Amino acid sequence: MRILNTLSKRKEEFVPVDENEVKIYACGPTVYNYIHIGNARPLCVFDVLRRYMEYKGYNVKFVQNFTDVDDKIINRANEEGLSFEEVSEKYINEFWTDAHGLNFKDATVHPKATENIDEIIDIISTLVDKGYAYAVDGDVYYRALKFEGYGKLSHQPIEDLQSGARIAVGEKKENPLDFALWKAAKEGEPYWDSPWGKGRPGWHIECSAMNRKYLGKTIDIHCGGQDLVFPHHENEIAQSEAANDAPFAKYWMHNGYINVDNVKMSKSLGNFKTVREIADVYGYEVIRYFLISSHYRSPINYSLEIIEQCKSALERLYTCRESLDFAIKNAKNDIEDDEELLKLIEKRHQQFISAMDDDLNTADGLAAIFDLVKDINTRILDKQVSKNVCEAAAKLFDELCDVLGLLYNRKSNDLDSEIEALIAERQEARKNKDWATADRIRDELKSRGIILKDTPQGVTWTME
Repeated sequence: MRILNTLSKRKEEFVPVDENEVKIYACGPTVYNYIHIGNARPLCVFDVLRRYMEYKGYNVKFVQNFTDVDDKIINRANEEGLSFEEVSEKYINEFWTDAHGLNFKDATVHPKATENIDEIIDIISTLVDKGYAYAVDGDVYYRALKFEGYGKLSHQPIEDLQSGARIAVGEKKENPLDFALWKAAKEGEPYWDSPWGKGRPGWHIECSAMNRKYLGKTIDIHCGGQDLVFPHHENEIAQSEAANDAPFAKYWMHNGYINVDNVKMSKSLGNFKTVREIADVYGYEVIRYFLISSHYRSPINYSLEIIEQCKSALERLYTCRESLDFAIKNAKNDIEDDEELLKLIEKRHQQFISAMDDDLNTADGLAAIFDLVKDINTRILDKQVSKNVCEAAAKLFDELCDVLGLLYNRKSNDLDSEIEALIAERQEARKNKDWATADRIRDELKSRGIILKDTPQGVTWTME
């Protein structure tokens, strides 16, 4: 597998640090609101990365954090008259509703910042002792210019970074590029005791501490949205490598932005879309399909027209899979395997692997699945083939969809006895050329949302 490494700006062959385990860290949400589709894109994309690594046989340790103390959380708590813990727990629960709706597999560990204060203080203390950090009136800042590689992830010269840096009111930094590791407590804010006084951690240091605690000093892949490259991930590298005297992450992967009706999504523009509000209309699976239908590094555009297209594409997948179930159920055992069809099925398998091995190209991976759908519809379902061929097609279909996290809402094909009887009655009417009765039964079933289709193997049905 080759990965476009943000650090080198080149596609590199993936070679794990430890051949027995792949360690992946994905930056999680700051829990003060419902997640929006910008949050959901890395959630789905890097869930696919984890699934694909496991499909290839790797043992994956996947960590995704929650930032559960932060200015935004404190502000929301003050607005709602709640404690910061109540706000964070509320939106962690809401996160799980959306994440599980999107078929996100729980990470190996979901650490919270507030559960790792000791580890955060420890790594800050190390940076202070090494001269990479300094305390001023209860705040602790990182000396960005002391770290020789600062700017290597975002590929920005120090001069450009300095020209865009500012010192905010109340900050006492030595240099505008310096950033907070520890913030002295203000009146009414949550705090923890530390060597520098009462306070709370800065945002960037959380991930460095949790990476080291749960995955070790050097991990395989660190991933997140493109907006995190600078300053968050740049600062993580500076903190971690200075404290640990070891490379931080071997590969960096970042997904592209989301536009809404061809305009970058922004709260200030009022085109902010939460996962929940879209799911209430279209369901979660359509959102997941949309988020993985393009290459993860490409910007994607959300619009109602595109969501409708994704809905239609998913329906094609479901229809094909239901038809396969019927074909398997009715396949005859005395038909020899069609070796050409078995080779074609394996060709689609290799097509999918080639796409995903090329920097997790889910767009081409989906194309391979739809080529398989075309083969199933035109080469398997339209003629009598062996049960073994039908089952081979279904097995691969299920495997590939599972890697992408799709088709997780399949309905049971068990019809109740009344409907089974109606279908049997219609078949008998057709056999007797009683077309009026056959058509009446067909229309009755259609009124119940059941669509019949006559095939060489018999009658198939789908739910509207």
